[in-house]
Amino acid sequence: MLELKNVKKTFNIGTINEKQALCGVDLKLKEGDFVTVIGGNGAGKSTLLNAIAGVWPVDEGSIHIGDENVTAMPEYKRAKLIGRVFQDPMMGTAANMEIIENLALANRRGNKRGLGWGVTKAERERYQKSLAKLGLGLEDRLSVKVGLLSGGQRQALTLLMATLKKPKLLLLDEHTAALDPATAAKVLELSDKVVAENNLTTLMITHNMTDAIQHGNRLIMMNAGKIILDISGEEKKRLTKADLLQKFAEVAGVQEETDEVLLS
Repeated sequence: MLELKNVKKTFNIGTINEKQALCGVDLKLKEGDFVTVIGGNGAGKSTLLNAIAGVWPVDEGSIHIGDENVTAMPEYKRAKLIGRVFQDPMMGTAANMEIIENLALANRRGNKRGLGWGVTKAERERYQKSLAKLGLGLEDRLSVKVGLLSGGQRQALTLLMATLKKPKLLLLDEHTAALDPATAAKVLELSDKVVAENNLTTLMITHNMTDAIQHGNRLIMMNAGKIILDISGEEKKRLTKADLLQKFAEVAGVQEETDEVLLS
């Protein structure tokens, strides 16, 4: 469902601030894979997601989503293939529009727009049913402006919007990092539920080692623009935080006492 071949990206080429963010990344995701991505600051995690989403072009390599080569495809054209939830709860929604209007926009992602009713009766009923599954009471607040919702409610709504039309690929970009622990746990629980129910191919960036271990069927670790660990199956199920730190020390060659600082 996703394939990256030898993807490279360097910022500020030819200047004192030159930074090679991706160093020949190869990655394949099968349909239904839920992959968590962990690594320290500057490891290349966000650059990887932005390259897949088309935020900026890559210098070398190719990116395929499903059977489409999207390497040269602009971000707005990839929107029909990708659902994304950002770290900032203020992104991904239109704050001055109602909940139902945001959902209507999400439902039309990738489609041609025409003159007609913004929301049909059938759509309203569908949105209410979808919102009810979140368990946040939003199904009774369709006319509320999204800007009045809490951060957790907005992230849950953004998650629903990103998956309303089943995307080929779901990108979760540290989507719980700005939330308090209890709210973050709720949003992660909803994420697991939505991914499982729709069999979504998912890539989730996180700084939290525990979350990276507990969620998904596969874990990859990045360091200095490269994938240095790729763990799945029974090995991932048995993985502990201590194991992850040890593996990072072995592969990245970093002193063990600094590992937790780099990965947290």
